[in-house]
This record gives sequence, C-alpha cells and structure tokens, in this order.
Amino acid sequence: MAALAILNSGVAMKIAGNELVAMLVATSFAAGLNVYATVATLGLLSRFDVFNLPPALQIVQDWWVIGACAALFLLEFVADKIPVVDMVWNALQTFVRVPVAALLAYGATASLSPQTQLASTILGGVVAMAAHTGKTAVRAGVTPSPEPFSNMALSTAEDAGAIGLTWVATSHPYIAAGVVVVLLIGLILIVRWIIRALRSMFRRLRQRFSPSPDTSSAWNRAA
Repeated sequence: MAALAILNSGVAMKIAGNELVAMLVATSFAAGLNVYATVATLGLLSRFDVFNLPPALQIVQDWWVIGACAALFLLEFVADKIPVVDMVWNALQTFVRVPVAALLAYGATASLSPQTQLASTILGGVVAMAAHTGKTAVRAGVTPSPEPFSNMALSTAEDAGAIGLTWVATSHPYIAAGVVVVLLIGLILIVRWIIRALRSMFRRLRQRFSPSPDTSSAWNRAA
C-alpha cells in the first residue's frame, strides 16, 4: 500500500509538472502578444479565485499591479492600432514582453529544482520571443497597407488572443499549449511568406531603378 501511494504521488507530481509546463508555454506566448493583458488577466483570475497563482507570483494579484497593467494595456490598445507608431511600440516592447514572460516562468516554478526552474525560465523567454517576433513580422507586412482596418483588426485579434489564451491556459493547459503549437507553425509559415514577398519586392525595385546595360554603356561612351 505504501509503495502504491508513493507511485500514485509520483504520477500526480509528473502530471502536475506537465500541466505547469503546458500552462507556461501558453502564457509565455500570450505575453509575447500582449504582456500587459496577460499579467492583468492572471491577476484578475487569481483575485476572483478562478485560478490560484503560485506563492512567488502572488504579487500579480495585487490591485496596484492589475491597475497598472490595465492602464498600460489601454495605452497599447491605442498605440498598437496606429500605423508606424505600432512598429515603434512593438520594437520597444521587446524589452518588456520577453523578460516579463521569463520572470513569470521563473516565479511559477520556484518550488521545483533549480535546473527545472532555469529550463522553464529559458523556455518562457524563448516562446515569448517567438510570439513577439512573429507578431512584429506580420505587423511589418500589414502596416504598409493603405487602409488602416487590417492593421486594427489584427491588433484587436492579438489583444483578444492574449486574454483568451491566458484564461484557457489556467483551466485547460494542454489545450492552450496545443493551440500555441499550431500558432507557432502558422507564424513560421507566414513569416517565411512575408520574407519571400519582401525579397521579391526589393528585387523588382532594384531592377526598376538600376540602369540597363545599354544605358550604362552609352553613358560610359559619352563620358
């Protein structure tokens, strides 16, 4: 009986650890999209007892933290929908989204071994960087569009995605992690398409503005 209890305890700890990793992957991705929405959502869910934050992250449910994140979220909600301004804003947010995602992962795994905590911290930062980079690349492809509605729609979808993904991660971590895997694959494909499109555009521009061989030779003879 004692051996069975130990075995069951070990299985339960492994399942809990896997759920924690899945939740970290999802929340890190959400933070890469909108870190203020992610932190505010985590704080509100914990404040209303929907989800219990680890002891090291209890500060997130403080009303001052929630209020500050909500205010910054509103600021980002506006700035992120203005062409060109959104590119500058997203560039600056590189120094916020990735570190905060790594800190969340670090605090969430404070009760685990130092090796596991370090690996989780790195994982959180890498996933957030992937989401942030993909978001910035997609935005770079959409921003030059003459109409502003596609940019606004994309930004709104990112905001809603960050909030929704954070909520799902706290209740259904495996589903949220699965969604992140699909999104990462989609971002990779989209970024590759954008890079190819930009290369093709620059190639056409170079060909259009570069002098033709006949013109160049005529210019040299005249000189």
